Amino acid sequence: MYSQLPLQVAIDTDEIVAMAVDAVITIALFVIAFVLFYLIGKAIFPRMVKESLELREVDAAIVGLATSVTVVITAVLAIALAATVAGFGVVLSAFAILGGALALAVGFASRDLLSNFIAGVFIIQDEPFVIGDWIEWDGNSGIVREIQLRVTKVDTFDDELVTVPNAHLANTAVTNPVANDQLRVRYDFGIGYDDDIDQARAAIMEEAEQIDGVLDEPAPSAPVIDLGDSDVVLSGRVWIDPNQTSAAGVRTQLIEAVKKRFDAEGIDIPYHNTELSGSIEVT
Repeated sequence: MYSQLPLQVAIDTDEIVAMAVDAVITIALFVIAFVLFYLIGKAIFPRMVKESLELREVDAAIVGLATSVTVVITAVLAIALAATVAGFGVVLSAFAILGGALALAVGFASRDLLSNFIAGVFIIQDEPFVIGDWIEWDGNSGIVREIQLRVTKVDTFDDELVTVPNAHLANTAVTNPVANDQLRVRYDFGIGYDDDIDQARAAIMEEAEQIDGVLDEPAPSAPVIDLGDSDVVLSGRVWIDPNQTSAAGVRTQLIEAVKKRFDAEGIDIPYHNTELSGSIEVT
């Protein structure tokens, strides 16, 4: 009975050595396969993605991001392929289940972040506005300072910095007054019913023509657009190149110049007033 113990110990030792050798071979096979797949994939796929996007003249920020994401995906695929080659079936299945659960959890936790990120990609690619543009949205306005993948930074005309989530800008109407070569600037002037319309129109157009930055074509105009309770309304309209001239500055100069011209020529600018009639009996 006792004479069989050394033989049993020898058999157990041989099994342990065999298991250790198998483990070392499996791990070595996994490492070699991973390095091989990763190096091959990294040499091919990121370059293909980069060249493809650059060929389509995609923004450099998106190209860099897509290339980095491709490298990460290549590493994950290399791990999966290496595990398959090495025979890590159970490990691979567990890795897939864990990865799916983590992806689901991260997706719920960061959906706002992802929506802003995706919106930022489209803003950079589609270019509804670029850095330096004057934009207006939801009653706000300002000059675009920086476009990031999550937010857009805008300087208001009061020198305040506004940070706007990209998803908000992507899902609302954004006006870009400087996107075209011409921009119309207008201001409505009211004159009295007894005043001469042609005289007032001529005064508005002549003053507009003297403002620096106002285009000759289309020419300034001042059509009658309304008959108010107390005044006849003429719309003073001029056109400018918004990339060369400040719309707010031209509008301010137009208002001041026309007001002085009306005063000099005796053209009335009536203010709104209400006349009440009736009688009051006091007892």
